Amino acid sequence: MPSRRHFLAGSAAAAGLAALPQLPVAAPAAAAAEGAEGAAQRPPNLVVVLADDLGYGDLGAYGQKLITTPRIDRLAAEGLRFTDAYAAAAVCAPSRAALLTGLHTGHAAVRANPDSGGQGALRDGDTTVAEVLRARGYRTGLFGKWGFGPEAADQPSHPGARGFEEFYGYIDHGHAHEYYPAYLWHNAAKETVAAGTFAPEAIAARALDFIDAHAAGPDPFLLFLTPNLPHAPSDIPDVGPYASRSWSASNKAHAAQISLLDAQVGAVVDRLRAHGIAERTVVLVASDNGPHEEGGVDPDLFDANGPLRGYKRNLYEGGVRVPLIAWAPGRIAAGTTSSRPTPLYDLLPTLADLAGAPAPSDTDGLSAAPVLAGTPALAPLHGHLYWYRDEQGVTARANAQDAGRAKRVAEAVRQDRWKGVRFAPARDRSVPDAQWQFELYDLAADPGERHDVAAANPSVVASLTSLLRSSWADAYPRRAWGLTLASDGVTLTTRLANGTARAWTDVRVEPAVPAGWTAVPAGPATAASLAPGATLTTVWTVTAPGTAAGPVSATATTSEFRFTAATRFTPLPAPPTADSYLSDLPWVSAANGWGPVERDRSNGRKEAGDGPPIAFGGVTYPKGLGVHAPSEVVYHLGGRADRFTALVGIDDFSKNQSAAGATRAVVRADGRTLLTTGTLTAATGAVAVDLDVRGVRLLHLLVEDANGNSAFDHTSWARARVTVR
Repeated sequence: MPSRRHFLAGSAAAAGLAALPQLPVAAPAAAAAEGAEGAAQRPPNLVVVLADDLGYGDLGAYGQKLITTPRIDRLAAEGLRFTDAYAAAAVCAPSRAALLTGLHTGHAAVRANPDSGGQGALRDGDTTVAEVLRARGYRTGLFGKWGFGPEAADQPSHPGARGFEEFYGYIDHGHAHEYYPAYLWHNAAKETVAAGTFAPEAIAARALDFIDAHAAGPDPFLLFLTPNLPHAPSDIPDVGPYASRSWSASNKAHAAQISLLDAQVGAVVDRLRAHGIAERTVVLVASDNGPHEEGGVDPDLFDANGPLRGYKRNLYEGGVRVPLIAWAPGRIAAGTTSSRPTPLYDLLPTLADLAGAPAPSDTDGLSAAPVLAGTPALAPLHGHLYWYRDEQGVTARANAQDAGRAKRVAEAVRQDRWKGVRFAPARDRSVPDAQWQFELYDLAADPGERHDVAAANPSVVASLTSLLRSSWADAYPRRAWGLTLASDGVTLTTRLANGTARAWTDVRVEPAVPAGWTAVPAGPATAASLAPGATLTTVWTVTAPGTAAGPVSATATTSEFRFTAATRFTPLPAPPTADSYLSDLPWVSAANGWGPVERDRSNGRKEAGDGPPIAFGGVTYPKGLGVHAPSEVVYHLGGRADRFTALVGIDDFSKNQSAAGATRAVVRADGRTLLTTGTLTAATGAVAVDLDVRGVRLLHLLVEDANGNSAFDHTSWARARVTVR
C-alpha cells in the first residue's frame, strides 16, 4: 500500500535548506542594506497566527472601540493591513482546510464542519503549505487548533502526516471547545494536562518554545499558532480590565479572550525580537471566519462585524471577510493597506513564494507576495472568489440575516464589485438554478449588502450563476506531488511527482533499507530534469534475509526540494513448492475472514479451525477459506503455480440463518482481474472456479457485497487449491 508521505526538514539526519540551492525571494520594501543582504541569503521565517471566530471589526486596527488590542494594532501600523481579506468559509473546519491546502470550498477535501455531516478530514495527497515548506527545508510546527479529525494519531489527517513535524493542541473540532481539557495532543500522543490548565496559555508557551528551539537556525521555520480564542464558550481565568464593565459575564470574558489573543501575538513578536530575528521573519495575523454569537456573547455590542452584514455561518461579508495583517520589519512597508481581494487560500502560494519554492499547480490560491513586497501591481488577481456553506448549526442573528435559511445549502461568489449569494431550497446543491434564491449586491456602492439588486441586473446574475456552477467539483483529485512509497513484499516502488508548474532539476532518489538487506533498481533513479506534471517511478527489487518485516524509506532531492517517505516492508512468504490447499499456505494478508484466515485481522485474531465447517448443499469440505463481505485474502504464488481451482458461494451456515445474503467473488492476479462471478446467493449455490495462474506472483481472492446489505454474507472458498508444475 502507498505510504503516507513524510517530508524531512533540516535535521541531524538530513541536510536542511543550506544543502539546497538558494532561490530569489520577494524583494523587501524599504529594507536597510544589511537587512536586504540577509533576506537574499535565505528565505524568511514565517509565522501565521489564526484566530478562531475573530470578526472583521474585533480589532482596533479595524475600528474596534471597546476591546483593546494594542499589540496587533501596532503590527498593522508597522506593516500591511488588508481591507478585503476573506476566510474560505463561514465556519472553521472548511476554512482551515482551505487555508492549509490552497483550495476553495468548491474543491477542498473538507467542505463542512464535522457535526454537519460533511467531510471532516484531509487525505493522503492533500498537499498542505507545511508539506511544501518542510520539503523546502523549513522546520514546521503547529500549536493550537487543527480543527478536523479523526482524533487519532496514525491517519492522513493528523498534522504530522500533513507536514508539521511538531504539533501541540487539539486535533478534533469538538475537543477544541474545551478551554480546560483533560488532555492535549503532542505529536502522535495524548498528554494529560494538569487540572485547571487553561489550554491557550499552555499552547502559546509551546509556540514560544518552538521559536526558542529554531531561532538560531540553520534552517528557517514555519510556525502556525492557532489558539481557540475567542471561540465559545467564553472561558478565561481573569477578565482583567473588563471586570468593572456593566456587560454580561459572557461579554466580559469574550473581550478578555480577544485581549489575551492580542497579548499572545505580542509575546511572539517580543520573542522574535529577543532572538534578533524579527527582521528575518514575516508575521501574518488572520481569522478563520466572522464573529460568533454563542454562549451569550453579543457581537453587536462590540460591533464585531464592523460595517459589514452577517456573522459566523453567513456568506454575507460579515461572515467571511476577516482581518489580515502582515508584518515584517524592513521587508513590508509600515502603514500600508491593500484592497486586493485576498482569500486565505492564497496563503499556500504566498508562503511558498516567500520561501522561494514552487507551489503545487492545482491550487485555487494566488500568491500575494508582491503585495507584501510593496509591488501590488505585480500580484495576480482572482477572476472570482467562491464560497460554499452546508451548516446545520443555527444561531439567532445569523439565521435572521439568512431570513430563516441558515440550514439551507448556500453559495456565494465575488467578482470585482459584484457579490452574489444564493440559497438552495434545502441541502441539495444539484437542483436547477431556477430553484435557488439569488441575491446580488454591489459592494462598491453597498459594502453592507443592504440592497439586493438582482432584479435590475439579470445579466450579472446569469454570469455569476455560471461562475458558481463552474466552481464546484463533486470530486477534485489532487495532482501527485512529492515522494511516495509502495511495497508488495518483493519490490519497493518509489514515485517522485512534480506537481508544480516549474521543472525540477538534478533529481535523485535513494532508498534506505535495514542492514543486511539490498535494494537494486530496475530502472533509472536519477534525472537531469523532471518536467511539470511528470513522475520519476523506480522499482527496486528488495532482498531481505528471512521473513521479518522492517522499516524502509527513501529520500528524493531536487534543485529545490528534499523529500523523504517511509513505509514498512514485509517480505513475502515462500511460494508453494508442491500442490497445496490455500488454507495450508501462509497468506500475505487477510481481511475479514474466519476459520483458517481468522488469525490475521478479524474476529479477535482467533486461532485457525474455530469457524463452522464449510458446506454447500449438505456436502462438507474440510479445506477452505471462510470470509465475510467485503473481504480479501492474498497469497504469494511466486510464478510457481499452474492452476487455481475452488468452489465459491454462500455457504450452508449462512443459508440456514437467512436467505438474504448476496455477494460477488473476484479473483485477481498481479492487478489483473481473472474472474468476476455473478451474484452469489443461497439459491444459486456455489460456482466452480478453474483458472490458469501460470506466471502469477500474487493471487487475490475477494468477496464483495452485492445487495448493499452485508448481513448474512458469509461466503466460502471451498477446496481452494493450486497445482504446481
